[in-house]
Amino acid sequence: MIPQSKSKIFLSEERGHLELDWFRSYHTFNFGQYRHEHKTPVGPLYLLNDDTLAGKKSVSITTEEDSDILLLPVVGTVTWQTSKGHTGEAEAGQCVQLSLPATATITISNPYEDELVNFLQWWFRSNATAHTAPQLFTFEIQLHKNTLIELPAHIGHTSAPKHFIGCFDGRAEIEYRLSDSSNTLFVFVIQGAFEVQYRLLHPKDGLALWELEKAELEALSNEAIILLSEIPVKK
Repeated sequence: MIPQSKSKIFLSEERGHLELDWFRSYHTFNFGQYRHEHKTPVGPLYLLNDDTLAGKKSVSITTEEDSDILLLPVVGTVTWQTSKGHTGEAEAGQCVQLSLPATATITISNPYEDELVNFLQWWFRSNATAHTAPQLFTFEIQLHKNTLIELPAHIGHTSAPKHFIGCFDGRAEIEYRLSDSSNTLFVFVIQGAFEVQYRLLHPKDGLALWELEKAELEALSNEAIILLSEIPVKK
């Protein structure tokens, strides 16, 4: 018998959608005017937006509560600044970890004249004891294929999510073992297709898993890219 764990799938085609001439955003969870009874947060993970921005344009979002943010460019380079005075730049192959208090604003900009940029935003409710300076991390998924690369955790937290990213060849398999079986595992397919714990996932699909000690992943296409977050639950 195939072992089953509790799960909830977030299909790409069912995401919320905002489209302007210069900006396109897909929302895995309820965000802005998009509201759906089945698109509620997964523990502290309450925002997962897949955004595309036209040349020389900017978009700003204000935090509703203390938040940890993972900003991950997928195509191109973005610049960013916060209302707390932090600024920076990140390109595909890098990510930024930010910790912001409630009512702070982050503005993300496309520095190019004519090219589009695409980036992911993951927002978590924060339990930080202090809001630390942003961290920039560079990773080489092409040099370390068929494995998961751990991204840096936020500093100053009693229990911060663990993030991993990986690029896989078709039919490559890997097992991810959770550090605590009471934690939640959330996976998001950036590119290609995967089977995760016996569930089929296509590009931009998300999957939350509970009550498991380990998860089995298999890439079903070449150059398949996946992002994982192991999210501690409050005890």
